[in-house]
Amino acid sequence: MTDSAENNVCVIIAAKNAGDTIGLAVASALREPEVGEVVVIDDGSTDGTAASASLADDGSGRLTIRQFEKNRGPAAARNHAIEISRAPLISILDADDFFFPGRFKPLLAADDWDFVADNIAFVNADTVSDAFTMIDHFDPKPRFLDLVAFVEGNISKRGVRRGEIGFLKPLMRRSFLNAHGLRYDEALRLGEDYDLYVRALAKAARYKVIHSCGYGAVVRSNSLSGRHRTEDLRRLYEADRAILAAGGLSQTDAAAIGRHEQHVRGRYELRRFLDIKGQSGLAAAAFYALGNPTAIPAIAGGIFADKTERFRKRGAAPIAHSGTNGLRYLLQAAPK
Repeated sequence: MTDSAENNVCVIIAAKNAGDTIGLAVASALREPEVGEVVVIDDGSTDGTAASASLADDGSGRLTIRQFEKNRGPAAARNHAIEISRAPLISILDADDFFFPGRFKPLLAADDWDFVADNIAFVNADTVSDAFTMIDHFDPKPRFLDLVAFVEGNISKRGVRRGEIGFLKPLMRRSFLNAHGLRYDEALRLGEDYDLYVRALAKAARYKVIHSCGYGAVVRSNSLSGRHRTEDLRRLYEADRAILAAGGLSQTDAAAIGRHEQHVRGRYELRRFLDIKGQSGLAAAAFYALGNPTAIPAIAGGIFADKTERFRKRGAAPIAHSGTNGLRYLLQAAPK
């Protein structure tokens, strides 16, 4: 049996308080003939998420639901799902997102990858039911990402349109993860996907991207993924440092990761300064900055950028490209 056969995909859904959306996510995964397992990890929910997920069961025996008594974070939930599942291919689906029908056929059209991702459509919550009729059909135009291209695609620049490719949801080959001992870093609650993919690329993973779209990311104002703590930023730049410390990287790859570490560390320093200012006043924040002189450029630059934001020309979201039918896409692509 090849990896492209039916029933060889495990869809993993880590969910916390997703009772209103988990049903759509589960149903969209079970609809796909290539899916042999759907594993939902209820990560300490208090709203009946597990019960809502079970209502979407199609009776095929493919749905498994497990519950954590306490919230452990998406990395821990996904790692647990990987350990209790068996399908050779692993797909991550966020609990408030969905797959468009036929998502996996284009991804499995070739067998030349360890990770393969498709385009993402950003769908407003009130238009989910119509999204399939609105989706644009793009030329797949497959390409491969190396470590530098992936890392650079995750360094944001104010006012510059980019495709933040750490948001992509690739199909992953379990054999590659196991061969290199790769799992999500459970200390991370921000950037856990980015960290896993960088470590895989450092192990020479073949990361393929096609521009056709099969993943729907639902845009909600109260999305948990849109909020993170200052501590999460610190752990993310420390994860970059850990990759650098492990060695084995080319000078070019190490330089790219170093730039990402500096970028995230700058965001952390600004957030830390503002936290202290909010908690203890401007004098305490200034004392912190003076005691950390290397952080001053990031703090000053961040404050200046925030203060002048309203004077800059506003446009489309920097991580989205407009389609012809009203949807926005992560990757810019040509019509099919």
